[in-house]
Amino acid sequence: MRVAPSPALPQQTAAEQVRSVLARAVSLSLTLDGETYDLLGAHAVGARGRITLHPPADTPLADHLAGRLALGTPDVRLDLTDIAPTALRDRVRARVELTGRLVPAAPGTPGLAGDPGPLRLDLARVVLRTGTGTTEVAPGAYALASPDPLALEEAALLSHLADAHADLVGDLVVLAGSRLPHGVVRTLPLAMDRHAVSLRCEYGEGHCDLRLLFPGPARDAAEAGDMVRRLLTAPRCGHHHDHS
Repeated sequence: MRVAPSPALPQQTAAEQVRSVLARAVSLSLTLDGETYDLLGAHAVGARGRITLHPPADTPLADHLAGRLALGTPDVRLDLTDIAPTALRDRVRARVELTGRLVPAAPGTPGLAGDPGPLRLDLARVVLRTGTGTTEVAPGAYALASPDPLALEEAALLSHLADAHADLVGDLVVLAGSRLPHGVVRTLPLAMDRHAVSLRCEYGEGHCDLRLLFPGPARDAAEAGDMVRRLLTAPRCGHHHDHS
């Protein structure tokens, strides 16, 4: 049974989710001409979500890119996977797929053989895949969106909640009351954004995700911590759960 989240409840837009995944990602994979390369710490996200790649020089990818750039602007696909920072059974929270063309970041200065130089992605298509389905995000909406204000600190917030406040996590689960199915064997923090904290309640088989809305939006990590504590004294502020 799945209880669909109400559209009236505050939540990130798909474009904000994509921008948040990009903001905290340190790695991605690039697919060019059917070949896939893994990149670590080789990309940057600038204003309006503009993505710049810095392929390591003198690598198979650099050689491949330099050769393709000599023929024009190659079509590529970038794939990013959003992983929960806590030790859940299924840690994949979202997958983002970006497609477009690569062009030199500084026009008129093509890279040399073995070093294509920094490259900019001219974005054509954005796809977000989560446990609730697949959403295509218009490139314009992506460019206008901003990452969630907690995106960069989310991992530290969730890890601290799991490691130092297991009792608090248990207290938060109680807020679900009788709407949470029986038989939970473990509960861990799953996600946090400015609107809510989400918990993963695991069973012998399967899990249930519990989203608890904050009394108000959190603007930073300090406010997020305060909002989590306020949840326990203001349980009527609204929450829902999805069983998946």
